[in-house]
Amino acid sequence: MAESAGPVFVSGEAVQAVFRWEDAVGALQEAYSRAASESALPPRTIAHGEAAVLRTLPAMPPGCRYFGAKMMGIAMNAPSPGVDYVIVLYDRQTSRIAAFVDATLVTAFRTAATSAAALDRLATPGPARLGVLGSGLEASTHARAFAAVRPLSEILVFSPRAERREAFAEAVQKDLGVAARAVDRPEVAVESADIVLAAARAYGERPILHGDWLRPGQTVVSIGSTAPEQREIDTTVVAKTDFIVCDVVHEVLYESGDMIAAREAGLDAEDRCYSLNALLMSQIEDQRRAARLPMFKSVGGGLQDVVVAGLVLEKALAAGLATPLPIKFQTKFL
Repeated sequence: MAESAGPVFVSGEAVQAVFRWEDAVGALQEAYSRAASESALPPRTIAHGEAAVLRTLPAMPPGCRYFGAKMMGIAMNAPSPGVDYVIVLYDRQTSRIAAFVDATLVTAFRTAATSAAALDRLATPGPARLGVLGSGLEASTHARAFAAVRPLSEILVFSPRAERREAFAEAVQKDLGVAARAVDRPEVAVESADIVLAAARAYGERPILHGDWLRPGQTVVSIGSTAPEQREIDTTVVAKTDFIVCDVVHEVLYESGDMIAAREAGLDAEDRCYSLNALLMSQIEDQRRAARLPMFKSVGGGLQDVVVAGLVLEKALAAGLATPLPIKFQTKFL
């Protein structure tokens, strides 16, 4: 990587231009295949005060050149509340701030690439039919990420608004060259699918996926319940899945609304929840092979942000798409 005199800015447009699914999935699989201490991947923090929220996700991914943190903040009393996402990357080789990365797209990309990294080990090899619940950005990025690790034979999509699901089906068919169709009931998208993606929290935080729609041999991916107040899958899904892989086990179990609801319903899933790290380090192969209905459940983590942002930074620098910043920090030397 070419060295910069100071930190650079990587815009959302630059992220879009240089990002490739295969590269991101491979980089995440490599990162999750390495052992990491708890101190290198601490929990996210959320600060609240005076109608404002600041969330921070720090990480020092093992074996990676860069470490840093993603921050996102919102002030609800602002005239036009909105969330800006930024990832600050430090360079191990220089001990300096290397970049500020616009992380709005990175967040969607890293979430989908992480799901694909897990799916690649969980789903049966070969062509697969994908059932999608949701038609927003996360659903769109996941369909494309999954296509990078499995040949998709057909995509079925449901979301409450007919025009949105029709537009989604038309776009993925055009972009991926895969037959896609919108369906008018969620169970239709799920029942005949080999891979089931839940990527849309329902209005009123009501579950959008139910266990009686599922059958052995399917692989479920759920990414929409990342906080205690959020719901995406019904407790019957937790009861029916027999092997649950989590990107951040403790946060999935105790900070996602779906798993909190399952625990309140008397379901203890802790004994069948495993980390993505354990999956990709091949530490739970016996359990994986025995699974009849596996699920990957994600809340997102700083490792994903930093790994993908570091990958994007190097590609943006190589392509001349990183913007040098006219600033210099006052370095405090040790």
